Amino acid sequence: MKRRRVEISERAGGDLFALYDWVAEASGPPTALADIERLEAYAGDSIWLPKGAVYVRISGRACCVVGFERRVAIAFVVEDDRVVILRIFYGGQDWSEGLDE
Repeated sequence: MKRRRVEISERAGGDLFALYDWVAEASGPPTALADIERLEAYAGDSIWLPKGAVYVRISGRACCVVGFERRVAIAFVVEDDRVVILRIFYGGQDWSEGLDE
């Protein structure tokens, strides 16, 4: 299978900052940093081969959504030479309504 570079959209980057803030508030900055680092490692190394991904069509756009550590949903699209992470949702957020760009 072809390896693709992974890009994080501006909205997904904002989601990462919000996730860090939320976890840091609840469990402290070291825990938040560790969570973000694991998520980034997973997205950078594994998401290009989306085992267990759910394929959906939202607003006419074909997307994939994959879970991470039972708490995070990562929405992305696979293109010829890259994977674009569109959004990152945490802890039960409704991902089906948040993919419009």
